Amino acid sequence: MLAPEVALISDGGGLKQAALRPVTGAEKVARMFLGGLGKVEGTLTGEPTVVNGNPALLVRLDGEIDGVLAVRVEGARITGLYYVRNPDKLTHLTSHTPLTLR
Repeated sequence: MLAPEVALISDGGGLKQAALRPVTGAEKVARMFLGGLGKVEGTLTGEPTVVNGNPALLVRLDGEIDGVLAVRVEGARITGLYYVRNPDKLTHLTSHTPLTLR
């Protein structure tokens, strides 16, 4: 599912652990996720959502929001992963924005 040139970009805002530089390449990205999952202390869950019109996963650690993993899909491959863990950028996730026609 990962494109050979997939890129993973993460943002912890200096408040949560995140990769300091983009990770590129399917094998490196897969190793990053698998290595990171092995270090998690607690229960991770994810629920599908949509962020800026793109598929995403709302990630929770022990029931609390840990981050949002947005996915860019081109063709049948994942070409971009964007994991936002910065708490300052996640505050709006608990509120709903009503959409109206004008």
